[in-house]
Amino acid sequence: MTLKLLIVPVTPFEQNCSVLICERTRLAAAVDPGGDLDRIERALASEGATLEKVFLTHGHIDHCGKSAQFARSHHVPLEGPHPDDRFWIDQLPEQGARFGFARLEAFEPDRWLADGDTVSFGEQTLEVRHCPGHTPGHVIFFHAPSRLAIVGDVLFQGSIGRTDFPRGNYDTLIHSITDRLWPLGDDVAFVPGHGPMSTFGDERQHNPFVADSVLGR
Repeated sequence: MTLKLLIVPVTPFEQNCSVLICERTRLAAAVDPGGDLDRIERALASEGATLEKVFLTHGHIDHCGKSAQFARSHHVPLEGPHPDDRFWIDQLPEQGARFGFARLEAFEPDRWLADGDTVSFGEQTLEVRHCPGHTPGHVIFFHAPSRLAIVGDVLFQGSIGRTDFPRGNYDTLIHSITDRLWPLGDDVAFVPGHGPMSTFGDERQHNPFVADSVLGR
C-alpha cells in the first residue's frame, strides 16, 4: 500500500483533517483543512511531504473555513465539494464572525465535484461519491486500493450526521449511507469528520441509526 494517512484535529470543533500522502512521490492532499493550519503544516513537514491538492467534503465552517487560504499559500488547486453546497461557502464570512473564526472568506473552488468523479494526487486516485443529507452538496472520497474512505459528517462511529441544518434531510442521509457507502464493502475503514475511525461493517452491526437490524435489512 502506497498511501499514508495522518489525522490532524483542527478548529475548536476538533474536526478531523485528513492528510493523505503518496509514499512513492511524497506528494500529499489535505482533506478538509478547516483551520489551525500550522498543525497541518507540521504534519506535512514531519513526513517530508509536499502539498499538491486540497479536497473538501462539504461547506461547513470547521471543514472548509481556512481551506482557500491554505490552498492559496501552497499554490495548489482546491477541489470540492458538490456545487449544492455553494450557499454554505458563500456564508463563511458571517459564519466565521458568529463562531469567532477571524477573517474567513467566501471562495470558488477550482473544481466542483459530482458523483462518479475522481480526484488525484501523486500516484493516487480517489473516487467521489455524492452523499447529501447532512448538507446537500456533501461528498466523500474513497481510496479503493487501501480500502479507506474519508466521509466527513455523513457517518460517525456510533452515530450519523446532523440533519437539522438548512437543507439537511434525514431520509436523504440514510439513503446516502445505505446506498452510497455500504456497497463499498464492510471491510472499508473510514475517517469521520469528528471522533475515532471505524469500519462500515462495524457500523452496520452496531450503529443505532443505520445498523442493518435497525433498518430491517
